[in-house]
Amino acid sequence: MMELTRKGEYAIRGIIYLAQQQPGKVSLISEIAHASDVPQTFLAKIFQSFAKLGIVNSSRGTGGGFTLGRPAASITLREVVEAVEGPIIPNRCLMGTGYCDRGGHCNVHQVWRTVQSQVVNILDSVTIEELAKQKQL
Repeated sequence: MMELTRKGEYAIRGIIYLAQQQPGKVSLISEIAHASDVPQTFLAKIFQSFAKLGIVNSSRGTGGGFTLGRPAASITLREVVEAVEGPIIPNRCLMGTGYCDRGGHCNVHQVWRTVQSQVVNILDSVTIEELAKQKQL
């Protein structure tokens, strides 16, 4: 079963909070962690991954913190998830040679490929901007 880990959930919460801030506003990791109910040290590691990929910009020192690396409308849910979880792979047979004894020649291989494709397409179709604009229930 494909399941989003806590790390993925925290990543989504943190980036949505950042997207809800005024453009250009620098947010401290402590502020983001508190507002999104995520442990600060865990979130700091997640945001380091985001910074390496250009999803966020980080600045050090007084007045330092994080801003979005580009407009929220151009950041997809897939990018955020894959930044911390790795590629969307519903079954090890899709990981390439050496991960499955059957070498991709089983009756279900194409089904897993379809599942992967559809999940990727769905996550690619949702932007962080859309999620940030939704009201919490």
